[in-house]
Amino acid sequence: MNKKALAGLFFLVFVAALMFRFIGLDRRPMHHDEANQALKFSALLEQGEYRYDKEDHHGPSLYYLSLPFARAFGANTLASLSETSLRLVPAIFGLGTVLLLLLLSPVLGRAAVFWSALALALSPVMVYFSRFYIQEIFLVFFSVEFMVFLWRYIMRPSWGWALGVGIFAGLMYATKETSVIGFAAIGAAFILTFFLSKRSERPVASRGRPRPVHLLLGLAAALFTAFVLFTSFFQNPKGFLDSLLTFKVYFVRAGESSFHVHPWSYYFQILAFSQGAARLWWSEAFILILAVAGSVAAFRVRPPGEPHPYFLKFVFFYTLTATAAYSLIPYKTPWNLLPFYLGFILLAGSGAAFVLRASPNKLSRALILLLLSAGFIDLAAAGYKANFIFPADPKNPYVYAQTSPDFLKLIRRVEDLAALDPEGKKMLIKVIAGPYETWPLPWSLRSFGRVGYWQSAEEAGDLDAPPLVISSAEEAGPLESSLKDMYRSEYYALRPEVFLVLHVRNDLWEKFLESRARE
Repeated sequence: MNKKALAGLFFLVFVAALMFRFIGLDRRPMHHDEANQALKFSALLEQGEYRYDKEDHHGPSLYYLSLPFARAFGANTLASLSETSLRLVPAIFGLGTVLLLLLLSPVLGRAAVFWSALALALSPVMVYFSRFYIQEIFLVFFSVEFMVFLWRYIMRPSWGWALGVGIFAGLMYATKETSVIGFAAIGAAFILTFFLSKRSERPVASRGRPRPVHLLLGLAAALFTAFVLFTSFFQNPKGFLDSLLTFKVYFVRAGESSFHVHPWSYYFQILAFSQGAARLWWSEAFILILAVAGSVAAFRVRPPGEPHPYFLKFVFFYTLTATAAYSLIPYKTPWNLLPFYLGFILLAGSGAAFVLRASPNKLSRALILLLLSAGFIDLAAAGYKANFIFPADPKNPYVYAQTSPDFLKLIRRVEDLAALDPEGKKMLIKVIAGPYETWPLPWSLRSFGRVGYWQSAEEAGDLDAPPLVISSAEEAGPLESSLKDMYRSEYYALRPEVFLVLHVRNDLWEKFLESRARE
């Protein structure tokens, strides 16, 4: 594949990736994890303050990277933020990851890079979480950069490449605690590749040689980058120490029995085949099958003119070790599969290029191209279905404790009622629910000036008859004695099997009915 053809095809891949990641970013209700991250970011946006929390929220890179985008949208407060302005940030980095694959052309080959980029652009799970305001897609982006700079250093050792390796290692660490799994998998992959490759296959640096000073420079760059971010640009020195202490928290959490504990096969069930209601089925088995072909390509004898197999072997061992690590950890969520699934995508791209190269004649090559086209069209259809038709539906395997569209009806009802109250959005709203039932209310009610939160009716005490009370279904019963006959109640789904109850004071409810009668 010549450079001109690659440029034309890659432009089409870029357009596909752009459309899938940027259209309709507000289509899905805000997930409670997204809302939690948005509230954390608002402190940085409004007051210029950030403090690393070793118990929750993960690393600081998400918030600092969000700041320039929020400013570009003219957002200076939490109330002025929107789902689109926040989700635009991961969408841009998701698109950037597709473009980064071009840097792997010297080691994977142009054809393999094209097919890998197409798989990454259309993969439903990659697209879905490129539209999600959490850390995972940033971790994937920085991991690709780390691998690119590391490989470039191996081929041409210099202080510049060593510095880049260190900076992106620091950014990985400052993004999420699970970066340590990535570092371990990358290290194990290099060791396995080195010892399981023939001496003639090992890469030879075209200029210079590795030096201890380069290693020290890379380590210093990684530590400095992470230190600057975790300490909030030196304002909170304890932040970096907390980033180390947090591993005790996450180690305990990973082994706890909870809603997030799943069997080792959980990720493969999501990727290979998931069947929902109404005969809907989901599968990215096409990528997994091509990844098998890519794995075969990594260990075959290289004919003249083909890309060097050393890097592809590294990708194979990275994918193997990272997948094993993530699968063996009991704590699992769908977005955690992204870092190791990147390896499958690179293997899949190499597999597609391999089967085309191995085709004995034009007819077989045409047939394979037809099959590849059908597979990628199916991926695109699944991505469209996952992101635009069923983005919040439990039938979608990437949906995980997702906020129900019914929740948006609750928020619209609150806004309609506020328009009828003399105090408008300054009216008092009391929320009585546990943490799991509260989110994403703090995000959705961000434009209301007086919202109070309590975890139980007992904690709330005398309600003093506010216009609106929002409670969890569990707290609705204990609230009866306080609400008496002064309120009308409505139930709304928050997420599967979790409900919120909106209690509207009778005088406000009468105004609402009258306004509807006049329409």
